[in-house]
Amino acid sequence: MSLLEPATVEWLRERGFTVNDEDLWCAALTHGSTGETYDYQRLEFLGDRVLGLTIADWLYEHSDAAEGKLAQRLNALVSKHTCAMRARALGAAEHVRLGKQAREDGAQDSDNVLGDIMEALLGANFQEAGFDATRALIREIWREVFEGQTGHRKHPKSALQEWAAGNQRRPPVYKVIATSGPDHARRFTVEVSVHNVGAVEAEAGGKQDAETEAARLFMEKFG
Repeated sequence: MSLLEPATVEWLRERGFTVNDEDLWCAALTHGSTGETYDYQRLEFLGDRVLGLTIADWLYEHSDAAEGKLAQRLNALVSKHTCAMRARALGAAEHVRLGKQAREDGAQDSDNVLGDIMEALLGANFQEAGFDATRALIREIWREVFEGQTGHRKHPKSALQEWAAGNQRRPPVYKVIATSGPDHARRFTVEVSVHNVGAVEAEAGGKQDAETEAARLFMEKFG
Protein backbone atom coordinates (compact mmCIF):
# COMPACT_ATOMS: atom_id res chain seq x y z
CA MET A 1 0.00 0.00 0.00
CA SER A 2 1.42 3.39 -1.01
CA LEU A 3 2.29 5.90 1.70
CA LEU A 4 1.59 8.76 -0.70
CA GLU A 5 -1.32 10.94 0.38
CA PRO A 6 -4.20 11.20 -2.13
CA ALA A 7 -3.84 15.00 -2.01
CA THR A 8 -0.20 14.65 -3.04
CA VAL A 9 -1.09 12.40 -5.98
CA GLU A 10 -3.66 14.97 -7.08
CA TRP A 11 -1.13 17.79 -6.69
CA LEU A 12 1.45 15.94 -8.80
CA ARG A 13 -1.01 15.24 -11.59
CA GLU A 14 -2.28 18.82 -11.56
CA ARG A 15 1.32 20.02 -12.02
CA GLY A 16 1.75 17.81 -15.09
CA PHE A 17 3.60 14.82 -13.66
CA THR A 18 2.74 11.30 -14.84
CA VAL A 19 1.89 9.26 -11.74
CA ASN A 20 1.39 5.52 -12.14
CA ASP A 21 3.70 3.84 -9.64
CA GLU A 22 2.88 5.70 -6.43
CA ASP A 23 5.76 4.05 -4.56
CA LEU A 24 8.19 5.66 -7.01
CA TRP A 25 6.75 9.10 -6.34
CA CYS A 26 6.70 8.45 -2.62
CA ALA A 27 10.45 7.83 -2.83
CA ALA A 28 10.93 11.03 -4.86
CA LEU A 29 9.38 13.06 -2.05
CA THR A 30 11.04 11.22 0.86
CA HIS A 31 14.02 12.73 2.67
CA GLY A 32 16.59 10.48 4.33
CA SER A 33 15.65 11.85 7.75
CA THR A 34 12.50 9.70 7.79
CA GLY A 35 14.62 6.62 8.45
CA GLU A 36 12.75 4.66 5.77
CA THR A 37 14.54 2.20 3.51
CA TYR A 38 14.19 4.47 0.46
CA ASP A 39 14.58 8.17 -0.25
CA TYR A 40 14.98 10.54 -3.18
CA GLN A 41 18.75 10.31 -3.73
CA ARG A 42 18.81 7.89 -6.68
CA LEU A 43 15.98 9.70 -8.45
CA GLU A 44 17.71 13.03 -7.79
CA PHE A 45 20.83 11.68 -9.54
CA LEU A 46 18.75 10.72 -12.57
CA GLY A 47 16.68 13.91 -12.66
CA ASP A 48 19.78 16.08 -12.48
CA ARG A 49 21.03 14.55 -15.75
CA VAL A 50 17.65 14.80 -17.48
CA LEU A 51 17.36 18.46 -16.47
CA GLY A 52 20.90 19.28 -17.61
CA LEU A 53 20.42 17.72 -21.04
CA THR A 54 17.03 19.38 -21.51
CA ILE A 55 18.27 22.86 -20.63
CA ALA A 56 21.46 22.44 -22.70
CA ASP A 57 19.39 21.40 -25.72
CA TRP A 58 16.96 24.28 -25.16
CA LEU A 59 19.79 26.83 -24.96
CA TYR A 60 21.46 25.44 -28.10
CA GLU A 61 18.15 25.64 -29.95
CA HIS A 62 17.36 29.23 -28.92
CA SER A 63 20.76 30.92 -28.87
CA ASP A 64 23.78 31.30 -31.12
CA ALA A 65 25.93 32.39 -28.17
CA ALA A 66 29.44 31.06 -27.73
CA GLU A 67 30.10 28.01 -25.54
CA GLY A 68 31.15 30.11 -22.55
CA LYS A 69 27.89 32.06 -22.50
CA LEU A 70 25.85 28.90 -22.97
CA ALA A 71 27.67 27.28 -20.06
CA GLN A 72 27.10 30.35 -17.89
CA ARG A 73 23.35 30.22 -18.47
CA LEU A 74 23.20 26.45 -18.11
CA ASN A 75 24.92 26.55 -14.74
CA ALA A 76 22.51 29.22 -13.49
CA LEU A 77 19.39 27.50 -14.81
CA VAL A 78 20.19 24.09 -13.30
CA SER A 79 21.65 25.40 -10.02
CA LYS A 80 20.32 24.16 -6.69
CA HIS A 81 18.90 27.62 -6.04
CA THR A 82 16.94 27.68 -9.31
CA CYS A 83 15.69 24.12 -8.76
CA ALA A 84 14.51 25.11 -5.28
CA MET A 85 12.75 28.18 -6.71
CA ARG A 86 10.91 26.00 -9.23
CA ALA A 87 9.95 23.55 -6.45
CA ARG A 88 8.53 26.41 -4.39
CA ALA A 89 6.61 27.70 -7.40
CA LEU A 90 5.00 24.26 -7.73
CA GLY A 91 4.12 24.16 -4.03
CA ALA A 92 6.39 21.20 -3.31
CA ALA A 93 7.33 22.14 0.26
CA GLU A 94 4.07 20.95 1.83
CA HIS A 95 4.40 17.53 0.17
CA VAL A 96 7.98 16.68 1.21
CA ARG A 97 8.17 13.69 3.56
CA LEU A 98 10.57 14.51 6.40
CA GLY A 99 11.54 13.15 9.79
CA LYS A 100 10.27 15.04 12.82
CA GLN A 101 13.59 16.71 13.67
CA ALA A 102 14.28 17.73 10.07
CA ARG A 103 10.84 19.31 9.81
CA GLU A 104 11.35 21.18 13.07
CA ASP A 105 14.68 22.42 11.72
CA GLY A 106 12.93 23.91 8.68
CA ALA A 107 14.31 21.47 6.12
CA GLN A 108 11.12 21.58 4.04
CA ASP A 109 12.01 25.12 2.93
CA SER A 110 15.74 24.49 2.55
CA ASP A 111 17.24 25.19 -0.88
CA ASN A 112 19.24 21.99 -0.56
CA VAL A 113 16.21 19.81 0.15
CA LEU A 114 13.81 21.48 -2.28
CA GLY A 115 16.43 21.55 -5.04
CA ASP A 116 17.00 17.83 -4.56
CA ILE A 117 13.25 17.15 -4.48
CA MET A 118 12.75 19.01 -7.76
CA GLU A 119 15.40 16.89 -9.47
CA ALA A 120 13.98 13.69 -7.93
CA LEU A 121 10.51 14.51 -9.28
CA LEU A 122 11.98 14.96 -12.75
CA GLY A 123 13.79 11.63 -12.37
CA ALA A 124 10.55 9.93 -11.38
CA ASN A 125 8.72 11.46 -14.33
CA PHE A 126 11.47 10.25 -16.67
CA GLN A 127 10.97 6.74 -15.28
CA GLU A 128 7.20 6.92 -15.75
CA ALA A 129 6.82 8.85 -19.01
CA GLY A 130 10.20 8.89 -20.77
CA PHE A 131 12.45 11.69 -21.97
CA ASP A 132 10.19 13.51 -24.46
CA ALA A 133 7.37 13.97 -21.96
CA THR A 134 9.78 15.03 -19.22
CA ARG A 135 11.55 17.48 -21.52
CA ALA A 136 8.19 19.10 -22.32
CA LEU A 137 7.35 19.27 -18.62
CA ILE A 138 10.71 20.87 -17.77
CA ARG A 139 10.20 23.47 -20.47
CA GLU A 140 6.85 24.34 -18.94
CA ILE A 141 8.15 24.51 -15.36
CA TRP A 142 11.34 26.40 -16.32
CA ARG A 143 9.84 28.73 -18.94
CA GLU A 144 9.63 31.74 -16.63
CA VAL A 145 13.28 31.61 -15.61
CA PHE A 146 14.49 30.57 -19.08
CA GLU A 147 12.81 33.59 -20.66
CA GLY A 148 13.92 35.87 -17.82
CA GLN A 149 17.34 37.15 -16.83
CA THR A 150 18.62 34.05 -15.00
CA GLY A 151 22.20 33.41 -16.10
CA HIS A 152 22.44 36.38 -18.47
CA ARG A 153 24.61 38.40 -16.15
CA LYS A 154 28.20 37.39 -15.65
CA HIS A 155 28.61 35.03 -12.71
CA PRO A 156 29.82 37.01 -9.64
CA LYS A 157 32.89 34.78 -9.18
CA SER A 158 33.90 35.29 -12.81
CA ALA A 159 33.30 39.03 -12.51
CA LEU A 160 35.49 39.21 -9.40
CA GLN A 161 38.24 37.14 -11.00
CA GLU A 162 38.31 39.46 -14.02
CA TRP A 163 38.18 42.56 -11.82
CA ALA A 164 41.19 41.37 -9.81
CA ALA A 165 43.19 40.59 -12.95
CA GLY A 166 42.22 43.89 -14.56
CA ASN A 167 43.40 45.80 -11.50
CA GLN A 168 46.72 43.92 -11.21
CA ARG A 169 45.61 42.23 -8.01
CA ARG A 170 46.20 38.68 -6.85
CA PRO A 171 43.37 36.22 -7.57
CA PRO A 172 40.55 36.15 -4.98
CA VAL A 173 40.86 33.55 -2.22
CA TYR A 174 37.77 31.76 -0.87
CA LYS A 175 37.79 30.17 2.57
CA VAL A 176 35.04 28.43 4.55
CA ILE A 177 35.24 30.02 7.99
CA ALA A 178 32.19 28.43 9.65
CA THR A 179 29.50 25.82 9.20
CA SER A 180 26.30 25.44 11.19
CA GLY A 181 23.03 23.55 11.28
CA PRO A 182 22.18 19.86 10.87
CA ASP A 183 23.38 17.85 7.86
CA HIS A 184 20.13 18.32 5.93
CA ALA A 185 20.13 22.09 6.45
CA ARG A 186 23.85 22.90 6.61
CA ARG A 187 24.83 26.59 6.40
CA PHE A 188 28.24 27.69 5.15
CA THR A 189 29.95 31.00 5.91
CA VAL A 190 32.59 31.83 3.32
CA GLU A 191 35.11 34.65 3.26
CA VAL A 192 36.50 35.95 -0.01
CA SER A 193 39.55 38.17 0.09
CA VAL A 194 41.79 39.97 -2.36
CA HIS A 195 45.27 40.85 -1.12
CA ASN A 196 45.64 44.54 -0.21
CA VAL A 197 41.99 45.23 -1.04
CA GLY A 198 39.79 43.65 1.62
CA ALA A 199 37.56 40.75 2.56
CA VAL A 200 33.83 40.03 2.66
CA GLU A 201 31.82 37.23 4.26
CA ALA A 202 28.56 35.63 3.15
CA GLU A 203 26.40 32.74 4.33
CA ALA A 204 24.28 30.32 2.29
CA GLY A 205 22.93 26.78 2.27
CA GLY A 206 25.75 25.50 0.05
CA LYS A 207 29.47 26.21 -0.23
CA GLN A 208 29.23 27.28 -3.88
CA ASP A 209 26.24 29.53 -3.17
CA ALA A 210 28.08 31.15 -0.26
CA GLU A 211 31.13 31.78 -2.47
CA THR A 212 28.90 33.30 -5.15
CA GLU A 213 27.18 35.60 -2.68
CA ALA A 214 30.51 36.62 -1.14
CA ALA A 215 31.86 37.50 -4.59
CA ARG A 216 28.74 39.53 -5.34
CA LEU A 217 29.03 41.45 -2.07
CA PHE A 218 32.76 42.02 -2.62
CA MET A 219 32.08 43.58 -6.02
CA GLU A 220 29.38 45.78 -4.52
CA LYS A 221 31.79 47.01 -1.85
CA PHE A 222 35.08 47.25 -3.74
CA GLY A 223 34.36 46.86 -7.44
